[in-house]
Amino acid sequence: MRIELATEPGSPERPNEDWVSAAAPAAGQGGVLVLLDGVTPPVGSDGCVHSVPWFTARLGSTLAELSASRRDLTLTDILATSIRRTADTHRSLCDLSHVRTPQATVVLARWDEQRIEHLVLSDSVLLVEAPDGTVRPVLDDRLDRLPPGSLASEEIADARARNKEGGFFTAAADPLVSSRAVTGETPRAGVRALAALTDGASRWTEKFREGDWTATLGMLRKEGPQGLIDRVRELERADTGRVHLRRGKTHDDATAVLVEL
Repeated sequence: MRIELATEPGSPERPNEDWVSAAAPAAGQGGVLVLLDGVTPPVGSDGCVHSVPWFTARLGSTLAELSASRRDLTLTDILATSIRRTADTHRSLCDLSHVRTPQATVVLARWDEQRIEHLVLSDSVLLVEAPDGTVRPVLDDRLDRLPPGSLASEEIADARARNKEGGFFTAAADPLVSSRAVTGETPRAGVRALAALTDGASRWTEKFREGDWTATLGMLRKEGPQGLIDRVRELERADTGRVHLRRGKTHDDATAVLVEL
């Protein structure tokens, strides 16, 4: 098994709000992949005294621990429990009902000798490669399906659409959001590799259209996750006319992980 990952902040002046972990916990027990992309709130408007990196570190570590140790729980159950536990650590100090309380996108994958389970919530991406090289993206595309004018920018979604029916969903303080995740499983024999990307890394495909998802996984295999992120940074710097970036951030936090099974 090969596991390789890389993460890079969008700006050296700001902390990285992404969080990633991938591991094979013990012989015969399979493995776990967890990737989060923290949602940046407008300054001073989230009702919480804690930072987004504080939130993603606690949610991510809980997801990783439960995914590895509680094989009796579904990934949906694990996400719900992890959200509840994280909320409990700051419920007495913060307004967790605020629409912009710290939150994150989620990718979870867990595998053993028989199957691979997956869960995706919001706009990070999981790629599943079959033995014949076919790559299947697992996407939660609700953010992309919002009608024009629903977004204040490509980074900050209008509060009326966040964690609301008819909008899109992220992991924040409500455990029930776990039921909104895209979930499924694949026979272990039908998967050669997994990859997960936050939207800062998936820009190579989704914004700059340099290649499809098969090409993305090929890039990860050939140049590694850091190589993909480096390519994204080159494209961002070259887009001085903002033909591709439009109103989006010039550089976003970018994280990618490749697991070759």
